[in-house]
Amino acid sequence: MMFKDKYRLSLATGLTVALVLQILLITGVFFFAPKDSALSVRAGAAEPVAYASSPSPEGTDVIAGVVDRCSPAVVQIETTQPVSPNMDPFFRQFFGAPGQGQQMQQGLGSGFIINKDGYILTNEHVVSQATDIQVYLSEQDKPLPATLVGSDAELDLAVLKVKAGQNLPSLVFGDSDAARVGEWVIAIGNPYGLDHTVTSGVLSAKGRPITIENRQYKNLLQTDAAINPGNSGGPLLDLKGDVIGINTAINANAQGIGFAIPSSTVKSVVNTLITNGKISRPYMGVYLQNNNADLAANLGLSDNTGAIVAGVVPGSPAEKAGLAEGDAILKINGQKINTAGDITDLIAKSKVGDQVRLQVENKTGPRIVIITLAEK
Repeated sequence: MMFKDKYRLSLATGLTVALVLQILLITGVFFFAPKDSALSVRAGAAEPVAYASSPSPEGTDVIAGVVDRCSPAVVQIETTQPVSPNMDPFFRQFFGAPGQGQQMQQGLGSGFIINKDGYILTNEHVVSQATDIQVYLSEQDKPLPATLVGSDAELDLAVLKVKAGQNLPSLVFGDSDAARVGEWVIAIGNPYGLDHTVTSGVLSAKGRPITIENRQYKNLLQTDAAINPGNSGGPLLDLKGDVIGINTAINANAQGIGFAIPSSTVKSVVNTLITNGKISRPYMGVYLQNNNADLAANLGLSDNTGAIVAGVVPGSPAEKAGLAEGDAILKINGQKINTAGDITDLIAKSKVGDQVRLQVENKTGPRIVIITLAEK
């Protein structure tokens, strides 16, 4: 009996102690921490709790650094220009829809400074036919009037000039040819008037051709960095802060598809735009299409090589030289022609005033045509 009584007493005592300890732990009276923990405390001493900030994820500091350095060179462009009632819906996003009897509209776009003297690069469609151009520099409330120095509708590029009375921050061109698909890119611009908006993504593809209204773009960069109306003319940057593209267009029917003119295209013409105000291009004055077996048979040609003249521009060098609809161009300056694109590329590499020697064939037989290229 005594053994049982002692056992019951020990058990009761143990349960009581366990219950008390549980209550103390629940109410937070006791707090256990490792001896070397930043949260451990000493009896009689109240030490402040230390909070350590986590490092930024890899890459985010790089993007923020690029934005800090490059954003001051990005500008907002406002224009006043007439708007055609038949304007393509894409460009209507930038310039708005004309109201009843309204002939002038306010346009909005972006640009960036390319040297300290105030030269600014943007898209030609941002300033096309503008009667007034105003430029807002970074962190300035009052705009500066800008003059159009030079532009090219085919490349969709324009150079503006402002007089700021001081040296301005500028951006430098990178190498778009060396940029790899999958690399990070950063777009800075003024979508919908939200100045200096930053978006980032990757270079999705290169060499994309697209057509908007009567404007055909070639060799564009594609990115999933958000590009919206108002971004046109702003820079597409690599992680070094170099400009590898000029944001130009979006696919209105898709998300995450934007396009930019590669810097390799811009670098080859920007000095010409500043010096001459335009890009001088040679042309023959013909409409072309690829040859095929059916065309060759219908036109009485010996085979389906070369490119077919589908039409001749009145008064053009081609008409003056005797080139006619239905002619097949087989060679230019001894170089074989496989597609209509071969002719376009060869003429683009020529100069105004150059003579080109065409080997031509039609149903009457082969002949040689000499054309002196004129300015387009």
